[in-house]
Amino acid sequence: MFGIKHPIACAAMGPFRTTELAVAVSDAGGLGMISHTNVSMDGYEQNDIDALKKNIDFVVEHTNKPFGFNIRTSRNEVGCDELISETSKHIMANPKLREQCIYALTSAGSARRMPQNKDFQKLRESTQIKHFHVAPALWLADKCVAAGCDGLVVTGFEGGGHQSYEKVASLVLLQQVQQKHPDIPKIACGGFATGGGMAAALTLGAGGIAMGSRFIASKDSEFHENYKNVVPLAKASDTLVRTGILGTIRLWRNKYALAKGLVKSKEEKMIEEKELSDHRIAISKEELAEELRKDAIAAFAAYQGDMENGAVLLGQSIGIINQVESVSDIIETIINDAEKTLKKAITFVE
Repeated sequence: MFGIKHPIACAAMGPFRTTELAVAVSDAGGLGMISHTNVSMDGYEQNDIDALKKNIDFVVEHTNKPFGFNIRTSRNEVGCDELISETSKHIMANPKLREQCIYALTSAGSARRMPQNKDFQKLRESTQIKHFHVAPALWLADKCVAAGCDGLVVTGFEGGGHQSYEKVASLVLLQQVQQKHPDIPKIACGGFATGGGMAAALTLGAGGIAMGSRFIASKDSEFHENYKNVVPLAKASDTLVRTGILGTIRLWRNKYALAKGLVKSKEEKMIEEKELSDHRIAISKEELAEELRKDAIAAFAAYQGDMENGAVLLGQSIGIINQVESVSDIIETIINDAEKTLKKAITFVE
């Protein structure tokens, strides 16, 4: 589908900038990912549109390989539809982008917003771009299929960042989706960082894996050295699930994470939002943007090295990552180990 050498994608990791990481992953034969952020190579931008355009341009200027971009489609994302439109038009205007930028990933919201966008429809008709959506629960996978997505990123509860209230692990979720939707392409995400994990994902019906924490702990990522160095020393139990502005979120255990509360169900979250609305009559776009900014500020504090007061988004796979390596070495090791695992597994079949 994507014309890549290895079935390994970089996970979306907004609000962090992953532009240089995207180049490294694509150059190493994987599928690089530009995350949804308001930061470009030039620093903070006036809006997400300018940042995404600049980041896309940087990647296409520094690699000849395929890559993708992520847009969060939550109802809380102000200007999401305009971001989809402007990004689609920007890609359409550049022949090199039309050829290389072939992976559009939406997440943390509706799977319908991108395929229903008229500018994206034109891009989809004129290029080989494929639209995937992150599905952290079976019912969300159903919605993605109904929306006409080209594929799914099936993300289990082990993963870092935003997760579903259903709390279903990757091993079970991938089997659930495979049973119900065997023919739609799937990328497995959440807890994958080794060749053994990749082999398991492939045997369960995925066409490849996506990794976040494993690529954070790489020499090529833009993350602060303090952030990277947390990973090799951490245990799988060193993360917590807490409530973020877009829902439940998995964080590394620190002062910031311990101070945050946890809403245990979607119903609780809806009641909390209604109570907030009743108290304030109505949430303005400015107030909503301010709440989103608070979460982003905490994330960027960690991104810039504050490991106590920042929001350190990491998944449980940190318990199986032992060192910070180059992206090319990470991918090569995973591919070699996956091949060895699959060759050994076939010996059990007579």
